[in-house]
Amino acid sequence: MKITGLELFTVAPRWLFLKLSTDEGISGWGEPIVEGHAVTVDAAVREMEEFLIGRDPDHIEDIWQTLYRARFYRGGPVMMSAIAGVDQALWDIKGKRYGLPVYQLLGGPVRDKIRVYSWVGGDRPSDLVAATRDRLKAGFTAIKMNATEELHYIESFDKIDAVIERIGALRDAFGNSLGIGMDFHGRVHKSMAKVLARALEPFHLLFIEEPVLPENNEALREIANQTSIPIATGERMYSRWDFKPLLEAGYVDIIQPDVSHAGGISETRRIAAMAEAYDVAVAPHCPLGPIALACCLQVDAVSPNAFIQEQSLGIHYNQTNDLLDYLVDPAVFGYKDGHIPLLTAPGIGITIDEERVREAAKVGHRWRSPIWRQADGTIAEW
Repeated sequence: MKITGLELFTVAPRWLFLKLSTDEGISGWGEPIVEGHAVTVDAAVREMEEFLIGRDPDHIEDIWQTLYRARFYRGGPVMMSAIAGVDQALWDIKGKRYGLPVYQLLGGPVRDKIRVYSWVGGDRPSDLVAATRDRLKAGFTAIKMNATEELHYIESFDKIDAVIERIGALRDAFGNSLGIGMDFHGRVHKSMAKVLARALEPFHLLFIEEPVLPENNEALREIANQTSIPIATGERMYSRWDFKPLLEAGYVDIIQPDVSHAGGISETRRIAAMAEAYDVAVAPHCPLGPIALACCLQVDAVSPNAFIQEQSLGIHYNQTNDLLDYLVDPAVFGYKDGHIPLLTAPGIGITIDEERVREAAKVGHRWRSPIWRQADGTIAEW
């Protein structure tokens, strides 16, 4: 079997899909995307075409090493996301070729299902409670919410009080059985992250996510000294080498590699295994499309330290199209009792509605991250 071609599809709401074709009629799908930079990643994948055409798609590891090492400059969100999409598609082809889910090719499953959480929005406590109640009615047992809007380096406590009011409303309404993750989104600077982490201590959160930007990971030591809440980070880290110093420092409890950013199924599996050696849990980042989620579930299946999975059904980004729209079988993920069962179909476990993808790609998207500013006019982290 040989790779014969690749096609890329920019589809709403903010995704990029890759199709790899072979001379035996088996194709594989990947999702190489950096949100807000689809055109850039598209170009990066196309530059890889000369390393792919004519290759045996079974040689996944050699192709990965070639794409990573053979071009001198390496790493970072664009290059690693491009590699990720190719790697996902190669595993999809391999699974289909041999009639097995990818996780069977990775050593077999260690679980039958994985817990998932749903994003909720709402700036006011009443809105947040209503949104959470809807998620619970849909069968979810855990949610994640943004902690706060923009914060300056030093802020008045009214903004901290607003966060506490919102999380307090959830605990009052649903008790401690509801799993809650709170995403700082890297928009909180070290000084206020310490204050906020301590203030959240009584609310028994599953985790606080990205309390500071990854370029400031050294600050996690000070934040960890303020709270016993598990600290999660890693969505903006792209390889095992990025995660190595974080794990060695010992101040993170949960890592969140993104299977569409961190080198695909192959590299995310290696990162998860590294984390296991440091007694650190894994909760893969995935506010993306169905291909990314299917690939996450393959890694979750073989990673004993995976404990929960992000997914984007109903997320605020999905304003024109949602997670299930490009699937032949929208019921494939089988949400039940706050979990997704392992996918059983060969490859990554889903069938893409190619006709719908091609139609959507005629429109495409130009999704961009918002630009936020502080009251004094300075740029704020989003």
